[in-house]
Amino acid sequence: MKKILLIEDNHSIRENTAEILELANYKVYTAENGKVGVEAALEHKPDLIICDIMMPVLDGYGVLHLIHKNPSLQNTPFIFLTAKTERADIRRGMELGADDYLTKPFMETELLTAIESRLRKVDLMKQEFSADLQGLDQLMRINTGNQSLESFTADRNVNTYRKKQLIYSEGNRPSRLYYVRKGKVITCKSNEDGKELVVGLYNEGDFLGHIALLEGTVYKETAKAIEDAELALIPKEDFEELMNSNLSIARKFITMLAKNVTEQEERLLKLAYNSLRKKVADALITLHKKYQTTIDIGRENLASIAGTATESMIRTLGDFKNEKLIDIKDGSIVILNEKKLESMLN
Repeated sequence: MKKILLIEDNHSIRENTAEILELANYKVYTAENGKVGVEAALEHKPDLIICDIMMPVLDGYGVLHLIHKNPSLQNTPFIFLTAKTERADIRRGMELGADDYLTKPFMETELLTAIESRLRKVDLMKQEFSADLQGLDQLMRINTGNQSLESFTADRNVNTYRKKQLIYSEGNRPSRLYYVRKGKVITCKSNEDGKELVVGLYNEGDFLGHIALLEGTVYKETAKAIEDAELALIPKEDFEELMNSNLSIARKFITMLAKNVTEQEERLLKLAYNSLRKKVADALITLHKKYQTTIDIGRENLASIAGTATESMIRTLGDFKNEKLIDIKDGSIVILNEKKLESMLN
């Protein structure tokens, strides 16, 4: 049975509303002012709080502030009850973090529908979402009602990049988020001698450049297209609004960032300790799993991903072809024996 805390100073409204909620099969706790309400919330840990705004001792805004300061209560759905219809009062409550509001007098169906909607959303949020774009899409649909990744990235200005064209350079300050609509993109870092090491692979449906935006720093790498590509441009302000308006979505982007960092660390360890054959095999497997197509990114780029010299890469590819692990057709690499390539990495 879900627990609801009702904080309302008007005795008649408090008793009538509590009766409605109990008939709807909720366990109801009541409080006659904000101070008592906060104490009841700490004691009973309700699944949802309904709170009047104008009350003695501590008003609804104060209650919401204290609830959000407490780690055990800060994610509890919060609905304001108010007899005031001025937009400024309603807006203030929503800006402070209220999930919804009801204007008194309200219909029983309005009250129950608002409660059911918020509790349903909480139950959905308890689901495990994958730490990828699909998980982010599911999360956005739940939190925004209907805004998906597709709608967030639709109707944006689109830049077209030719193969090998720069998208942004290391050291520049970001002004936008990129979304890959078509094509393939890599990010790489260069040493003092100009030798490049590929640190990121991006495909259709991937975001690009969000790390610098989240950190508030300059780009730590250079991005370029490895085939003709189309990227949607999302202004920095729109991305920041999305992050600031919903903590759950911001956390998901940070989770994706952490996943990217972990993957990069694993790749760098392999580059540091793997043999040449293992480095090339790992690069081929990584590209095959990422893009699910024949590998056609140029030998220099492939060598950058593997962390080896181009000449060594070409020689090893020749060995793999002789061993019937791969085939090379018109410069494109086709993997013939994925299992044997993967076995090299064990």
